Amino acid sequence: MAQKRLAACHRRELVNSFTRFMGHLKLHIPGPTEVSDKTFEAFRTPMIGHRSQDFKDLYAAVMPNLQALLYTERMVYLGTSSAWGIMEGAVRNLVSNGVLNCMKGAFSDKWFDVAKRCGKQAEALQVDWGSPILPEQIDERLATGKFDAVTLVHNETSTGVMSPLYDIAMLKAKYPDVMFIVDSVSSLSGVIIEFDKLGIDLLLAGTQKAFALPPGLSVFTASQAALDRAESINNRGYYFDLIEFQKNAEKSMTPSTPSIGHIYALKSKLEEIMAEGLDARFARHAKLAQMTRDWALRQGFTLFPEDGYESQTLTCVNNGAKPGGREIDVPKLQELMKQRGILIDGGYGRIKGKTFRLSSMGDETKETMQSLYNLLDESISQL
Repeated sequence: MAQKRLAACHRRELVNSFTRFMGHLKLHIPGPTEVSDKTFEAFRTPMIGHRSQDFKDLYAAVMPNLQALLYTERMVYLGTSSAWGIMEGAVRNLVSNGVLNCMKGAFSDKWFDVAKRCGKQAEALQVDWGSPILPEQIDERLATGKFDAVTLVHNETSTGVMSPLYDIAMLKAKYPDVMFIVDSVSSLSGVIIEFDKLGIDLLLAGTQKAFALPPGLSVFTASQAALDRAESINNRGYYFDLIEFQKNAEKSMTPSTPSIGHIYALKSKLEEIMAEGLDARFARHAKLAQMTRDWALRQGFTLFPEDGYESQTLTCVNNGAKPGGREIDVPKLQELMKQRGILIDGGYGRIKGKTFRLSSMGDETKETMQSLYNLLDESISQL
């Protein structure tokens, strides 16, 4: 028995040595997140024809768990692109008169640019980075009657700010003809998002963040009102046409060639999510995010987001972007963490270096996060 344990230990050492030799750094960046061996094994399942019954069976197998995760009875679509493809497609499918782009960070700001490049009448609802979008701000702008669509990034990855989606969604009853389009790229599967209860019109996410899958697959769903709007829009294109996605999903198909490996990986991951239990998964993400915030405060830092609107999947630590709190050499910290086998993020866009971001989403546990904090403590002691 002792020899077997020793042999197992040697095997682990060989794997660890090989990993270090290959230069892999464990990812604690906001995305892509670390992908498990189990998920990669599912990803490399032997190929099938994308117009075969086998593929229909695969799509049909993931649908119930996707619907459970999104709390919806609607069809859930699979798109072979980053979430940006669906974000652009949503603008092309659902905006007729004008779109209000809620802007609170790099990614929500970019959606405004995308809308204009699509030739839409777009206006910005801009708040300071670090602040959330609030329902009263949207209400004031929609009351003008200028907009038939609004875009919202639920969890702004660049700033670590989570806006109050449930409060915002209550506005839908007041503005039933306005399409409410929500990016949940870094929140879906990490926090509860009840699509049908919210009454919003389109919800989209990439799967390389809280899902902990390789980049390249998007999931999204749409209300019947959204499909009706899309059908009335000319020049909405083909690749991201909501009507094509709906027609194909009804047959357990996709409009164009999908990334089949991603869908096998998604199936495996959804089975893990359901085995863990949705309530337990959401509670785990909330706990790990709080642990990370507590670590930052113990180290003398402040948090970049406005109090009460912190993300539940990543933590944006202030490093001089706002008054108060500790300030360090972030690039040096990143380098020291790389030497310890960990990749962390040094801030994004205009707050690069003035913040740093730590991901706690996906497959992370209390043990893996505590290991991260220990290594951060060691690195910071060397600054």
